[in-house]
Amino acid sequence: MMILIKQARVMDPESGFDQVTDIVLDGNKIKSIGKVQKDDCFDRIIDGSGLIAAPGLIDVHVHFRDPGFTYKEDLTTGAAAAAAGGFTTVVCMANTKPVVDTVEIYKEIEGRCKKLPIKVLQAAAVSKGFEGKQLTDMDALYQAGVRGFTDDGIPLMDADLVKKAMEKARELNVPISLHEEDPAYIKQPGVNQGKVSQQLNYGGASYLAEAVMVKRDCQLALETGATIDIQHISSGQAVDYVKEAKEKGAHVVAEASPHHFTLTEEAVLKYGTLARMNPPLRTEEDRQRIIKGLQEGTIEIIATDHAPHSKEEKEKPLSEAPSGITGLETSLGLGVTELVGNGYLTMMQLLEKMTVNPAKLYHLPQGRLQEGKPADLVLFDPEEEWKVKQYKSKASNSPFTGWKLKGKVKYTICDGRIVN
Repeated sequence: MMILIKQARVMDPESGFDQVTDIVLDGNKIKSIGKVQKDDCFDRIIDGSGLIAAPGLIDVHVHFRDPGFTYKEDLTTGAAAAAAGGFTTVVCMANTKPVVDTVEIYKEIEGRCKKLPIKVLQAAAVSKGFEGKQLTDMDALYQAGVRGFTDDGIPLMDADLVKKAMEKARELNVPISLHEEDPAYIKQPGVNQGKVSQQLNYGGASYLAEAVMVKRDCQLALETGATIDIQHISSGQAVDYVKEAKEKGAHVVAEASPHHFTLTEEAVLKYGTLARMNPPLRTEEDRQRIIKGLQEGTIEIIATDHAPHSKEEKEKPLSEAPSGITGLETSLGLGVTELVGNGYLTMMQLLEKMTVNPAKLYHLPQGRLQEGKPADLVLFDPEEEWKVKQYKSKASNSPFTGWKLKGKVKYTICDGRIVN
């Protein structure tokens, strides 16, 4: 199928290309970028006037809950939510039931992923059963197709095990993504330990829970030469540790989630359990340090930590409800509204953190809008305001429901097919 996208603002973060022109897609590849004289030989013509054409968005941190928790989300609904948000590639975490810790489990999921309209990659566990005691067979999992390892949702407390995992990851040239929360500094999870937790008489989670783990793992990354991904960074102290490690030459990448650069602990007072998450929303000072981290390049990736839960679960009391929010359908809008709209990042910088940088972490050819590259694109209107109300996800556990955001996704194209 030949598709012509006419007169869009074409933005490619890797090359810096930014020009109003035409794009021709031929099957699953980008055939040409530049003015087309004759438009009578195309199967589909899309008017891109007023729209930004960017590489399809990439999210290296999502939970599709499949297998085991499909009442919250499944591969099909998760992929639909991703496509609605402009994402053409996502990486699913391994905290399913069963945990993705064997080749057999991985291959079963991968087989179903191949039938989806977008590219859904599956990460595997670092430790068997997420128990933090014994490494999975990383060699066998890599041979089966796994390109990243994580025990996300649970911290890896055994430093020796983490070091061995990093050594193996370096050998395989794959990233290890780390959930950094030391339980020793958590009285009750999901809410920052501070003025709001005191007001609610809720134990809370100290910023130290994250900071001490980030410091340890940055040092281990420096020693092993492994590439590590600090997931959903939430505290200013942790951002500082990542910056120091990068300056020393460590291969450390950090992710910021939209909720952490948009909201503070005060949101718990307004939204209740919809603002409960691990790691928690912290202070305005922490939020500003995350934004500065995005500006200076300490934080290279924006990732949603898309974490769907059922309405019944989120309606439980604060101490019993699960942590996390859905994020795929609001991520681009929050980036455009909160970061670009407030002058923190340029549009190109935002797109870099949502396309080519995550692609580089996983060594993917996607994330570039260039001739010969995969025909994975998002077309969105940066000025159109839209209200967050309906979700393609099975879940709607988001404090952003009812918010008005700019940056409306008009088309998501994956492998040359319009998927949203």
